[in-house]
Amino acid sequence: MEDLVKLLSEKVKTNDPSLTLNGEFIGSSAGVEQLLSGNSDIGNASRNLSDDEKASGAVENIVCYDGIAIIENSANTTTNLTKDQLIAIYKGEITNWSDVGGPDLPITVVGRESGSGTREAFESLLDLEDQCALAQELDSNGAVISVVNRTEGAIGYASLNLVDDSTTLVNKLTLDGVEATEATIKSEEYSLFRPFVMATLGEIDTQNDAVKALFDYIQSDAGQEDISSLGLIPAE
Repeated sequence: MEDLVKLLSEKVKTNDPSLTLNGEFIGSSAGVEQLLSGNSDIGNASRNLSDDEKASGAVENIVCYDGIAIIENSANTTTNLTKDQLIAIYKGEITNWSDVGGPDLPITVVGRESGSGTREAFESLLDLEDQCALAQELDSNGAVISVVNRTEGAIGYASLNLVDDSTTLVNKLTLDGVEATEATIKSEEYSLFRPFVMATLGEIDTQNDAVKALFDYIQSDAGQEDISSLGLIPAE
């Protein structure tokens, strides 16, 4: 969310230098609190708004979704994991693919480095904060894909837009029988995603010119391309 806000702010200022857009990155709940208290025009949250927040007047404007694909080495024959199996693998409780219907092969658990937004999203969605038993911590989505590609028995995760269905580098696992796609994320059938919300106090058309300009840019073709460039899925 921080990367998204910084990029959008930069682009809007470029389009109109008279606009002043300042982001403060203090966490989702604190951001919405600042909105509700009148101290900010937008409350950013990398989650859905709560019923209490909505009842207090916050409007949930979903601008995009963050989707995460689960990948394995292409030599593996496993095609699906349940959510509980995935959690157990990343906790180090399941250590061989044979325990989840695959070959008799040790599992090499690969993830992102501390501070990575992809890692934070993955661990938050699976309630795995500070519990992952990683064999390797890597500094980019590309590095995760590369290591999983060359490591027999490896499993990892990466932003969905970087895992091309046409590639044979890695296999994309289904989760609880559901493939990670833009369509299944938008329908919420695939569970490893979260919405990025830019909440306003009232509807967008009642906001000041700076806020309207930001949302106008987000909804433009250029804004949608910027969202996609960060590995996020634009909301319709």
